[in-house]
Amino acid sequence: MATRDPSAPTIQVLERVFKLLDLLASQAEPMALKEISERSGLHPSTAHRILNDLASGRLVDRPQAGSYRLGMRLLELGNLVKARLDVRDAALTPMRELHRLTHQPVNLSVRQGDEIVYIERSYSERSGMQVVRAIGGRAPLHLTSVGKLFLAQDDNLRVRAYAARTGLVGHTRNSITDLARLERELALVRQRGMARDDEELELGVRCMAASIFDDQGRLVAGLSVSAPADRLEESWLERVQSTAAQISAALGYRGND
Repeated sequence: MATRDPSAPTIQVLERVFKLLDLLASQAEPMALKEISERSGLHPSTAHRILNDLASGRLVDRPQAGSYRLGMRLLELGNLVKARLDVRDAALTPMRELHRLTHQPVNLSVRQGDEIVYIERSYSERSGMQVVRAIGGRAPLHLTSVGKLFLAQDDNLRVRAYAARTGLVGHTRNSITDLARLERELALVRQRGMARDDEELELGVRCMAASIFDDQGRLVAGLSVSAPADRLEESWLERVQSTAAQISAALGYRGND
């Protein structure tokens, strides 16, 4: 007798989820449960259970009892993916040029919740610095230069809510773990239009970052240069900012025009 595959139920559920989402995507109007069941081949109780779970995650909406349509979260996720793909494509060549100038890692990061996610990086072994956080790596907002750019966009209430959620946990002796100090730091970020990480995420590593905006003027990513603490040159700042501005322009940002 064949051994039962323990992953089969999960695969089956995912197949049913994909079938239901594809079915809802094929219709411009909300669909009744009866029609969904008939067209998907799923028993009404099975379809109802899966749709309710999807609705709890906002992947499906219920405009009225017994009818379903695709949820707004799919739009949010789709826009997030699109923004990341667009900014990465626009940033690749400028990032490589900036790396050739500095010979240090150049990072492209976006915000996801209370963290930044590294989505692209240009670096070489000649930098003399071990690259700890690879593409897909994450780090807390308050410990990174790019994270501070995003926090500086938030009002005081949101910054305090972030501090309450995260506890402002530190990674090094230089980490900002006090709300009042963080608020002062963010005020400087707003004033200067750039942000720094002074060995706050990793001892021996300093960073400087500038903002990247899309065609709607929204902060969508941050560009940073990281280097050994004793090798970060202030003369790079202007180039980091101009490179970020170049990427923003490629995304359609026109500044204050």
